[in-house]
Amino acid sequence: MLTGIKVSAERLEAFSGTDLEDLCDATEGAILEGGGFGWLTPPPRHVLESYWRGVLLVPERHLFTGRLDGTIAAAAQILRPARNNEAQAFALQLTGHFVAPWARGHGLARAILVTAEQAARGWGFRIINLDVRETQAAAIKLYESLGYVRWGTHPCYARVDGRIVAGHSYFKDLSETAAPKQEIELS
Repeated sequence: MLTGIKVSAERLEAFSGTDLEDLCDATEGAILEGGGFGWLTPPPRHVLESYWRGVLLVPERHLFTGRLDGTIAAAAQILRPARNNEAQAFALQLTGHFVAPWARGHGLARAILVTAEQAARGWGFRIINLDVRETQAAAIKLYESLGYVRWGTHPCYARVDGRIVAGHSYFKDLSETAAPKQEIELS
């Protein structure tokens, strides 16, 4: 991590300034580098803008962003279960976790994940579930380093560049780990 670069992570509840433009730029870069949380090619800008605006409108969806020197360069979402799903009301789903290629190597992915976990604990949730393509080695390494447990592999998880790739399912029991008091604001 380089000194003098400010890294931060936060829950984003409204866009201000250039937030939406920065988030779309970061999303496009991540998609082009193979980390587009489902997208394989960047959609038109108006589609991305509508997508991100929509994320903020869904009560069960929470957007976490990572900033590099004040510019949004990373994101993740946590999804609460539907209100009628009492059986799984204790668990959240992490999705859409990415860092723009130009912002990698500064701890943004970890900072967002820790921030999302802290929020989940604060809301009283016990479990975070996630899934990831087997080709995303850096993400897998991060999740495992933070105590996520792989519980299964789907052999036909996604089609990327014309070939089927496997995906791994992970969970983390937030009640088994002390809430990390990690400083999210790094300088």
